Amino acid sequence: MIALFQTIDLALNLYTWVLIGSAIFSWLYAFNVINSSNQFVNSVGMFLFNVTEPVLRPIRRVLPNLGGIDISPIVLLLIIFFIRSFMWNTIVPMVV
Repeated sequence: MIALFQTIDLALNLYTWVLIGSAIFSWLYAFNVINSSNQFVNSVGMFLFNVTEPVLRPIRRVLPNLGGIDISPIVLLLIIFFIRSFMWNTIVPMVV
């Protein structure tokens, strides 16, 4: 049973890093630091967008409009942190 929780924790940890990478990539793209016409850069950007956007879109609908600032990745990181903490501190001790 612990293996299942460790696998879920690993998936959430990997998604956290993908989310951070997506945020950094969007900043680099917005400030024209990376070459947007490069096919590899475009492929990486589309992958990160396709992986993170379905989860971030509902959060953006709930959040108020803050102008040009998008805090939905921060909210999602807090949700992931809560899920991981709840899993290890509440669920796992009850199961084991």
